[in-house]
Amino acid sequence: MEFFKEVEGSNLDVRDLINLLSIKNLPTLCQSIHSVILDKQKSGIIYCLWGEFEINREELKYGVRFTLPNCPNALAWSITIDAERAKILIHCTINKTTHDIDFIESIEEFINDWSNGILKY
Repeated sequence: MEFFKEVEGSNLDVRDLINLLSIKNLPTLCQSIHSVILDKQKSGIIYCLWGEFEINREELKYGVRFTLPNCPNALAWSITIDAERAKILIHCTINKTTHDIDFIESIEEFINDWSNGILKY
């Protein structure tokens, strides 16, 4: 399944966005991520609304991708900028084509928390 959200009104450029999206900043940027347990810059451990997970961080040309490699749903999300349209895109995926409604709603909450966090900057 895929989930998308466009964030308008951000004044961030690509370099600012990449720098902002560090593992240590995750709890500040997304209320669904409660704490960072370990931060090795490109990997770490977080505690979020679904529990404790290893996390990987990968810089992209226009943003950052995060993955939870041990998540049973293979949850991954990217936050990228479309400078031409002055928008940031949050794109989240899981490895299922359907899922129970509670989990889908929690992913939508997660995406909304990211949108709200990005708008602060």
